Amino acid sequence: MSSSTARRDRERLVVIGGDAAGMSAASQARRMKDPGELEIVAFERGHFSSYSACGIPYWVGGEVTDREALIARSPEEHRARAIDLRMRTEVTEIDVDGSRVRARELDGGEEYWTSYDKLVIATGATPLRPALPGIDLPGVHGVQTLDDGQALLDTLAGTTGRRAVVVGAGYIGVEMAEAMINRGFEVTVVNRGKEPMSTLDPDMGRMVHTAMEGLGITMVNDTDVTAVLVGADGRARGVVAGDREFPADVVILGIGVRPETALARAAGLPLGASGGLLTDLAMRVRGHENIWAGGDCVEVLNLVSGQQQHVALGTHANKHGQVIGSNVGGGYATFPGVVGTAVSKVCDLEIARTGLREKDARRVGMRFRTVTVESTSRAGYYPGASPMTVKMMAEERTGRLLGVQIVGREGAAKRVDVAAVALTAGMTVERMTALDLGYAPPFSPVWDPVLVAARKAAAAVRPHDA
Repeated sequence: MSSSTARRDRERLVVIGGDAAGMSAASQARRMKDPGELEIVAFERGHFSSYSACGIPYWVGGEVTDREALIARSPEEHRARAIDLRMRTEVTEIDVDGSRVRARELDGGEEYWTSYDKLVIATGATPLRPALPGIDLPGVHGVQTLDDGQALLDTLAGTTGRRAVVVGAGYIGVEMAEAMINRGFEVTVVNRGKEPMSTLDPDMGRMVHTAMEGLGITMVNDTDVTAVLVGADGRARGVVAGDREFPADVVILGIGVRPETALARAAGLPLGASGGLLTDLAMRVRGHENIWAGGDCVEVLNLVSGQQQHVALGTHANKHGQVIGSNVGGGYATFPGVVGTAVSKVCDLEIARTGLREKDARRVGMRFRTVTVESTSRAGYYPGASPMTVKMMAEERTGRLLGVQIVGREGAAKRVDVAAVALTAGMTVERMTALDLGYAPPFSPVWDPVLVAARKAAAAVRPHDA
């Protein structure tokens, strides 16, 4: 393919990354400008575009049986909408001064430059791979992309052993542990934290720990993996953690992710403390009029703490893409920030959180009170009512809601959305007690568990006479 630097009569948008943020931006820009006004060229180094990375654990575990179900829009569908999506093509350099990118075709090796008028960086995140002996052995898998998921399934199909070690107990680690249980594996999770799910406070994480052990998962907390062991066949055969060895036929990394910003760093673009790109409210890279960035490669503002942070979630990535595409297409849109809402599950145990943890609030110097309440998902007398624990944190004196964590069975997790809205609105816990939430015995007690927690929190922060 020849270099694309000739004079043009229309603008060219170049997108680096063919998943949520990148292709949402490209699609929204296309809705706003037709091909005669705007040419769109997108590069994706993998085999798939516009897919649900969040669905990978459920595909691996067999709950989703068809890989294609995870793909929202194929490359052919994007091309039919006049988006020149070039698969298996990796961008290796951004030349900011020359307004161009260098790309390399992974299957053929050809390299070429493509100029741009506007650039979108949506390079995503990459799984953390600590520099340990054996970390790159066959049989050790990160799970971030659809290609990663396929590689893991290929390994599982080729092994007769039934032992899996999952390193890390964040969202991916917990979900992959359950997936491997569903596939009939004996699962050990090695976690450096005191409890799984470090996005929760430890007292709430303990409930997740108990549920995981109830599934037959062996939890090894407060322990670091120091090496991956190699077998006679040259493949991973286990891990060393603490003073013990844990045998494995497959090792899955669920340690977390970091922003994939090597290209941006090399180009001199501004990065934050986590390594994510820094943008303004319009998702424009700071200091660069014609470069935008979105998805897992950026930092965002936490509306509760006021701090920048890296949050790798598909919900945000798609919103970033919509904002970017609107601005590239001549409109105007902003992304104000996040409150840190996330949900997950372990079998039938639902896990939810939004806002700050206790250590987050301490880090930024906040004074707060926490309360924990036990309630049920429905009226206690109604069949199917299940227990639910709600932990709520409010700022001292002001009573401003700071965070909510919920662990329970069916109907627990999505209740966190009420708290997410309250956090976004800057509500106090006192004001939350008056929220007009829906009630009927099949859906909630008369006092919804979130409102029970709000009442208790309001009492905890209310000034009392000496």
